[in-house]
Amino acid sequence: MFRHRTPKGSYECTVSGLRWLCERDVILKYHFRNWEPYSQLLKDMQYTQGGPLLDITMELGELEEVHLPHCVCLGTNPSLRNEMKILHVEEHGVSFEEVHEVTRFHAKILHPKFSSVSVVLNYIACWNVDVHCDVILYLAVKRSTVISRLYLLLRNSSQKEAVQEREKNQLSQGYSEFLLSNPNGSLKLNNWFALKNPLSTSINPEKIQLLPADTTPSCCQMIMGNTGVDIEMELIGDDERIAWRDMLRTDEYITVTHSTSAVSGAGGPAVSSLTGSTEHQLRSVRTEFVKRVSRPVLNGLLDGLLQHTVINQEDMESVKVIAERAEKARDIIDMVLRKGTESCSRMINLLWELDPCLCSLLQINSVGVPT
Repeated sequence: MFRHRTPKGSYECTVSGLRWLCERDVILKYHFRNWEPYSQLLKDMQYTQGGPLLDITMELGELEEVHLPHCVCLGTNPSLRNEMKILHVEEHGVSFEEVHEVTRFHAKILHPKFSSVSVVLNYIACWNVDVHCDVILYLAVKRSTVISRLYLLLRNSSQKEAVQEREKNQLSQGYSEFLLSNPNGSLKLNNWFALKNPLSTSINPEKIQLLPADTTPSCCQMIMGNTGVDIEMELIGDDERIAWRDMLRTDEYITVTHSTSAVSGAGGPAVSSLTGSTEHQLRSVRTEFVKRVSRPVLNGLLDGLLQHTVINQEDMESVKVIAERAEKARDIIDMVLRKGTESCSRMINLLWELDPCLCSLLQINSVGVPT
């Protein structure tokens, strides 16, 4: 459940992808709903899901605009804009509303009246529609063996929450979550992709399907007998083309998996510091940083990152509109991680200036960077 109180302005939830515009103070709350009870009804009406089903309630005020997230790639088929509708799930049935405007990741409606809402598309037009995707890996090092599970899921969907719910018990068993790079382009919904790793001893199943939004994604489990090598991964489509490729470096996953217990239990004095590049250090403390960093420190980080040209004005404005502290923290650290090692070094040094106690708790080291 998400709940936000926001003054006049534009805002975005980085977890759900929901955006809204208000002219005065509002309080809204929302949560993901399960698509399954409505899947057959949608098929009978020849529609399919284009994004998450969000149950939105206004506790105070009204919104001028709401931008509902969708995962459809419009670049390969712009005509899909005409196939989009807004679905309202109400107590006595469902209804449809025309979309005011469709952008790359959102569908806009004006002066919305809320129930449970989502973007849907004509079923016939989009059986194998191109969609934007995320790739998530859960990994643990058990003695001399690397055990991992790879998920392929729709971006801006409730699938990520479903995966995290499935995997949450594994995080306490030594597993760590890695949000890997996105596919370079869009992928076809319902298509199958084979996971390849030249050093794996086992991949089961060998193929993974990109499933619709009403389904919890399946995963491929991959086992490697050597923990001293980089993990190279590819997803190959049925047309034999490489749909996605990424590599998880040895020092990155060794650092993260070995430091998880020390960081997650932080509360007393630090007994050692994390090693590896600043990018690896920052990635390994991401969860604790999001949990512990204060709002004033986040504001100071934004000013410092802008001053050192790690981010630009557009980056800064996109983060400033985020209302919830943890979401803002998550957005800042992920933005910096995408920019590479030097940017991570800048952020760590700024964090030491702004909150040395937090840095000591996280066990990260300040470093020199080029001026």
